[in-house]
Amino acid sequence: MPREYQFDFEFRHLIYFREVAQHLHFRRAAETLGVAQPALSRQVAQLEEAMGTALFTRSNRRVELTPAGRHLLDQVEPMLRRAARFPQEMAAIANGRSGSLRVGFTGLAMATVLPRVLREFQQQRPDIRVELTESPTASQVDTLRAGEIACGFLHPDSLPDGFQSRQLLQERNGVVLPSDHPLIRRRSLQLKDLRDVPFVLFPREHNPSFYDRTLSAFAAAGVTPQIVEEIWPRTNAVGLVRSGLGATLMCPSEAKNLPSEVVFRPLRGPTPESRLALAWRDSVDNPPALPAFLAAAQHHAA
Repeated sequence: MPREYQFDFEFRHLIYFREVAQHLHFRRAAETLGVAQPALSRQVAQLEEAMGTALFTRSNRRVELTPAGRHLLDQVEPMLRRAARFPQEMAAIANGRSGSLRVGFTGLAMATVLPRVLREFQQQRPDIRVELTESPTASQVDTLRAGEIACGFLHPDSLPDGFQSRQLLQERNGVVLPSDHPLIRRRSLQLKDLRDVPFVLFPREHNPSFYDRTLSAFAAAGVTPQIVEEIWPRTNAVGLVRSGLGATLMCPSEAKNLPSEVVFRPLRGPTPESRLALAWRDSVDNPPALPAFLAAAQHHAA
């Protein structure tokens, strides 16, 4: 056993000490505990030896706590009350009623379904703390595989073996332009209208399949995109569009709360499609609260 856990007393010593401290009477404490008084006296003496000081002053008439005894009682009381709750707390965690749940997400999830899912889940499981981590699709797949998150809101075209997923959203992308761009006079655009517009995209390693589908859509429109910056998360891309650096792609659901310095326009013809899914490992080691979270997400699938 590690040295820091090597004690000269046991849990029962503290329980016996607490009873004597409450009754200030060895016989009554022994009766409460259901042990013989000499045995109780030996246990208290062993604890005092382990602590290196007297915890009680004893006389023929009375038993009193020493200053060290009063200090120990102040420490022991909350510790024992806390320990008494362990079985109930462990049962609540095992039943998915308490504990924590680690969830990954992307900007599209936070702009669309995730807030509603969180609200419903917290109403159903108020004692579960949801720990959110924003990360791109490729990173979420890695952390899911490692068991570092329970589930993730991501954008996969396919997932490795051992994963399950549920699609929540599927939308064609439009374009976000600076509010003073000449093209915003049109109510809708095509990618071929944007051949001379610089673009801000995300790094390919964050979601290779979606990145390649984006370039394929440009190719189908006969356009070679002028990619001037690759940045993540999406809010940073919108910031660059606000600065006038270029344009970026976005689906309509994510574009509902854009700042006034940018404008969203739908795209006709070839355009990449965003697919938001909730993914999790098919594992017996999943947190007990995960099924309730998946159920809440299913209610808000578009």
